[in-house]
Amino acid sequence: MKIGFVGLGIMGRPMAMHLKNAGHEIHVPERASLSDEIRAAATVLPDARAVAQATEVVILMVPDTPDVEAALFGPAGVSAGLSPGKLVIDMSSISPTATRDFAARIKEKGCDYLDAPVSGGEVGAKQATLTIMVGGSRAAFDRARPLFEAMGKNITLVGEENGTGQTCKVANQIVVALTIEAVAEALVFAAKAGADPAKVRQALMGGLATSRILELHGERMIERKFAPGFKIALHQKDLNLALQAGRDLGVALPNTASTQQLFSACVAAGGGEWDHSGLVRALEAMAAGAVAPDPA
Repeated sequence: MKIGFVGLGIMGRPMAMHLKNAGHEIHVPERASLSDEIRAAATVLPDARAVAQATEVVILMVPDTPDVEAALFGPAGVSAGLSPGKLVIDMSSISPTATRDFAARIKEKGCDYLDAPVSGGEVGAKQATLTIMVGGSRAAFDRARPLFEAMGKNITLVGEENGTGQTCKVANQIVVALTIEAVAEALVFAAKAGADPAKVRQALMGGLATSRILELHGERMIERKFAPGFKIALHQKDLNLALQAGRDLGVALPNTASTQQLFSACVAAGGGEWDHSGLVRALEAMAAGAVAPDPA
């Protein structure tokens, strides 16, 4: 297929390259930040409108709801270049409510729309093992499935209504954030109690407490490797979506709220660009003790 790809950051760049390697023709809008790898692999066009005009499917992978809106409907945006029969896939993590509005506006042009946020972080993007949660029609999902299979492994049509994929991603981000907090709390406790956090993690990996977060992010906490990954500022944004939706639905999310406060403490300390495993630093500050010393 001829694929347009808008948003070539930490996640989008390897995702686009997997599509290229699967035999698809990739078109991207001009940006000063485009890597040499992308420039060599893709056709670079002046803007998102030109990308939409030249392709059958346009994929978005940008940070937040306003970024999706701007990419779709801003000057020289994707919407301006669409014609009937094309497919727009938003793989960003954004508001389910806004997603429904964006989908309706794209469908008015005779096009299909899927919300298909992902989980798995930079590692999953690079290894093409992302979990992909999709909202939209079965027909559009079937059309897009070969593209999803080039980028991920666990691919689920959550519902045939737009916004259901984003709702699933918000639920995912609740689970991930609270599990990071639990791992961080456990390792801070172990360190303060005089145990070796690395040995504690090793022991827990063999029991019911094991998880990918204990495996990957527990190691980051011990080795002090907080380069993203997935930025705290972005996970803070996702928990804001969860808490807003909770208020709208009348659902209490008490542990989501407390974990959000820890992310906020990290951002206040200048840690918005840390990997989300860096949440441990907020707990370390409260405990006046670290899981491990930071490198000199």
